[in-house]
Amino acid sequence: MSRRDLGIGLIVVILWGLNFNAIKLGLGNMPPFLLGAVRFVFVCIPAIFFLPRPPVAWRWLIALALTMNVGQFAFLFLGIKLGMPAGMASLIHQSQAFFTLILAVLFIGERWHWNNLLGLIISGGGMVVIASQQGSSMTAVGFWLTITGAVSWGAGNIIMRRATQGVPPFSMLALVVWAGAVAILPMSLLSLGIEGFAAWQQAWHSVTWITVASIIYLAYFASLCGYGLWGKLLFRYPASMVSPLALLVPIIGMSSAAILLGEAFSLRQLIGALLVMTGLVVHVFGGNIKLPNNLSREKEELLHDEQL
Repeated sequence: MSRRDLGIGLIVVILWGLNFNAIKLGLGNMPPFLLGAVRFVFVCIPAIFFLPRPPVAWRWLIALALTMNVGQFAFLFLGIKLGMPAGMASLIHQSQAFFTLILAVLFIGERWHWNNLLGLIISGGGMVVIASQQGSSMTAVGFWLTITGAVSWGAGNIIMRRATQGVPPFSMLALVVWAGAVAILPMSLLSLGIEGFAAWQQAWHSVTWITVASIIYLAYFASLCGYGLWGKLLFRYPASMVSPLALLVPIIGMSSAAILLGEAFSLRQLIGALLVMTGLVVHVFGGNIKLPNNLSREKEELLHDEQL
């Protein structure tokens, strides 16, 4: 990867890491489901008038919007609202990598590899350690809602794989915009049904410049700019080269939350975070390591071929 593109990747990682701080700030004066609905409005307007609909069937586009957008962000926003620290949310949310793998094994027949299983065990242990540290800094309901959001994100990844099979190349940004447009109605109905119209009125009268800045950041920087640049990198390079950069998101998220929001982490949470990150690294990079028995098997095959 060129230095220029590596710099672009780091910009995206920083945008996504700071995204969790913007969510926390935006939730200060706006209920979570309404914040999600307003975010998707800003994501698709006016961009939807300039980007053609991606060549994805409507049923898949709707399913993607309900999982990747409505499910993921409804649970994530609600989790942060109900006591999940922004920095820790940036870490736990990355467990979507394992939920994607589990769902892929169950529904589309992918196979486990040793690094996937080992990474899952290590990260799972880390999340157990983090979950055991409940109190004023992190609530149980916030933790489990964040986990549920990661599961929904994983389901969206599987739907995206199925939806994009056999279709012509298209812009990732267009998919983000159109899926965001589809998500506006269900997210708005969810907000209206659970939070109520009175919460809309209160949010309107109590809006501050921090709320507006948060929405602008979530829509234009984290979503449009972030996914637009990420899509360009995926077009130029293999996913195996680009995706590991996302491992830096929790590092940016946790450090920025400590600096900007004053969040503090206990020793147990830091140990759990280290285990989760170690598991993610094993999951992503472990496949490049060949086990000794595999190496010996390859040598035997080479010797057999030479004898033939």
